[in-house]
Amino acid sequence: MTFATLGLIEPLLRSLEKLGYQTPTPVQAQAIPAVLAGRDLMAAAQTGTGKTAGFALPLLQLLAMEGPKVTANSVRALILVPTRELAEQVHEAVRQYAENLPLRTYAVYGGVSINPQMMKLRSGVDLLVATPGRLLDLFRQNALKFNQLQTLVLDEADRMLDLGFSEELANIYRALPKKRQTLLFSATFSDDIRLLAGQMLNDPLSIEVSPRNVAANTVKQWVVTVDKKRKPELFVHLMRKGKWKQVLVFAKTRNGVDALVEKLQGVGVNADGIHGDKPQATRQRALDRFKASEVQILVATDVAARGLDIEDLPLVVNFDLPIVAEDYIHRIGRTGRAGSTGEAISLVCADEVNLLSAIEMLTRQTLKRQNEPDFEPEHRVPDTDASGQVIKKPKKPKKPKTSGGGGKRNLGKWVDSGEVSPPEPSVKPVRKVPVFNTGPRKRKP
Repeated sequence: MTFATLGLIEPLLRSLEKLGYQTPTPVQAQAIPAVLAGRDLMAAAQTGTGKTAGFALPLLQLLAMEGPKVTANSVRALILVPTRELAEQVHEAVRQYAENLPLRTYAVYGGVSINPQMMKLRSGVDLLVATPGRLLDLFRQNALKFNQLQTLVLDEADRMLDLGFSEELANIYRALPKKRQTLLFSATFSDDIRLLAGQMLNDPLSIEVSPRNVAANTVKQWVVTVDKKRKPELFVHLMRKGKWKQVLVFAKTRNGVDALVEKLQGVGVNADGIHGDKPQATRQRALDRFKASEVQILVATDVAARGLDIEDLPLVVNFDLPIVAEDYIHRIGRTGRAGSTGEAISLVCADEVNLLSAIEMLTRQTLKRQNEPDFEPEHRVPDTDASGQVIKKPKKPKKPKTSGGGGKRNLGKWVDSGEVSPPEPSVKPVRKVPVFNTGPRKRKP
């Protein structure tokens, strides 16, 4: 199969040839004809399998061949993404695909001045890539109109819900024309997203080119258990032992990113970090330096878990496990892309055991564990398996002592001073799914 057999026009084929695209990936082979046919679509595929081209190529073709010329402050196609980095990356791919087409494309997102974006939109844009918050800002300031909108794409919609964009999505939905094509693309589809799709899509075609919520088999994954306080020390040890050259590291919080970067720089490692508190220009500069191998270690929150395409990235390290299990798949999907192989290491402490269990249940695999000599945890990480169970070893019965000794009496039970209570179960945050009004309310008689 070739891109030509999928029905793409010659200007797009020339762009693909220049980019070195030879044969369609499975998701592209199924999605491109469906989008060209005007179908609503819900497509799930592992990260790194070419989802962006799967919706962008047919969308550009429809814009080039159908519909009136775009008018002032209007947009004909809209791609919503959860982060600024993903907006930049998707737009760059779109720009390359559309090189030989007479179309105007643009990306808008927060963290930068809104005025240049308002000026750019005055003449209208055929295809706009946007984050939800900035899109609503532009719409409310009358810098953007949706009367010409033909197609809406939600890329990584599950992440938008995780980041709290449910209200923004509902407000955007109410502002859009009812008659339009809607496409949902993601590596994972939670039950919340399937509910969202049921409200937004019209008789959608469902595509799942790989098992639901399965990590790419091109990535070798394993866990190193360690006490929480020794994670930074273990990371430096593993980095030096493995002679790591380029590593993307995920931390749970912004403070955690800054602390690890400071630790690495303090021992002479060329490291930088990106998170939501940093200005967009600073984040982009750090990412560009990492891609150019000017920075050895890039530490990030989950703003970097979706969409970042770093060529031949050999290794991803989960310094902290993600709160939402689906984000694990997206994180490790930054390596092992486009048929290449990669590795993903997770540093796991005792209070993350429930997060590890959730990941293993989601991916339907038990991650291989290993202890690093001299870093064996004092607080044992309980065993887990793909069933989602935390396997607790049975405790030996304690015999009460008849006289004083090394134990401590606690409400009538003897507790050995070295015994560690199992960690409290973590609670997965409840995501608010936007509820869309699909019709007029009936008045009560």
